Amino acid sequence: MSHDVVISGAGLWKPEHVISNAELVESYNAWAERFNAEHAAAIEAGEVEAKPASSVEFIEMASGIRQRYAYVKDGILDVTRMRPRIPRRAEDALSHQAEIALNAARPALAAAGRLDGDGRAVGVDMVIVSCAYTERSYPAIAIEVQHALGIEGFGFDMLVACSAATFALQRAVDAIQAGSAQAVLVINPELTSPQVNYTDRDSHFIFGDVSTAVVLERAEDARGEHRYQVLGSRARTLYSNNIRSNFGYVAHAEDVDPFGPANLFHQNGRRVFKEVCPMAAEHLEQQIAAVGLDTGDVARWWLHQANLNMNQLIVRRLLGRDADPAEAPIVLDEFANTASAGSIIAFCLHHEDLAPGDHGVICSFGAGYSIGSLVVRKL
Repeated sequence: MSHDVVISGAGLWKPEHVISNAELVESYNAWAERFNAEHAAAIEAGEVEAKPASSVEFIEMASGIRQRYAYVKDGILDVTRMRPRIPRRAEDALSHQAEIALNAARPALAAAGRLDGDGRAVGVDMVIVSCAYTERSYPAIAIEVQHALGIEGFGFDMLVACSAATFALQRAVDAIQAGSAQAVLVINPELTSPQVNYTDRDSHFIFGDVSTAVVLERAEDARGEHRYQVLGSRARTLYSNNIRSNFGYVAHAEDVDPFGPANLFHQNGRRVFKEVCPMAAEHLEQQIAAVGLDTGDVARWWLHQANLNMNQLIVRRLLGRDADPAEAPIVLDEFANTASAGSIIAFCLHHEDLAPGDHGVICSFGAGYSIGSLVVRKL
């Protein structure tokens, strides 16, 4: 017996620390000036490439990003460090990523009516932590969160870069429809700042830290105030080298700097823009048609939040015109690119105003390439 599946709760947590574009530019330019001075002879001889200066105008024109949140701000703007200073926790303490996962999970569970007075989950039997990076290989962050919430069942981590959230939502839908789970908690604790190369002008501004969570369950069991029936889900991957993060355990055996620029996040932004935009638009057109709708039937587009120009181009192709802010809300100006969490942030902040019967689409796309989407209808 297949069950109708609904999203019955969503939660968002953002760190207390904010880093503006101006702060990032000031620290990066100071670092670049220092680098160029230290390597002046090699630069003049053509042996080393000089580091270019950045500007607030460049960042906002290239991305639409104005600021980002940081789990730990200390160290990021220090020109002698250029990375966050995150204290290592003991193995018997709650991990950093589990902590921020719980900060989003509990509001999502509360919205779904599945949180008791002691902060423990009620009636949830599956946990998926899905994000771009996890801070360790095992035990899974999802199992740590499951334990903290007192959930009887099972949990696992999923890494699908910026599409991790929508891919995990699809896994949750499949599990509920198949009867292997009754209620699933999907969490996206995006602790991205440790993987950012803050000495790279073209990418140092892209990412921010955040955590989001979504509860999915059988329609007949749902009691949240805002419920969305999942009409269909779709995922697609296509191999590409244009977005990479090479850091991993094999670096220990490669005799290379495990934290060098080649192992941190880097991309060919122009190629990504050119190739992903039409791929995402085509995917969404097919997904909407598959559930018997037209693009004009969609009241809200909760899209991946990586680049303002990219989102505008995709929606323009879908609608044949520019979307107004209510149709395709933008949150990346405040949050920056939060990897898989971007579309879920947009959903968290812009879903309660929809009327029963309204349709919406949650979609994310990114490294892989990978694209995932869900079409939902408010009940």
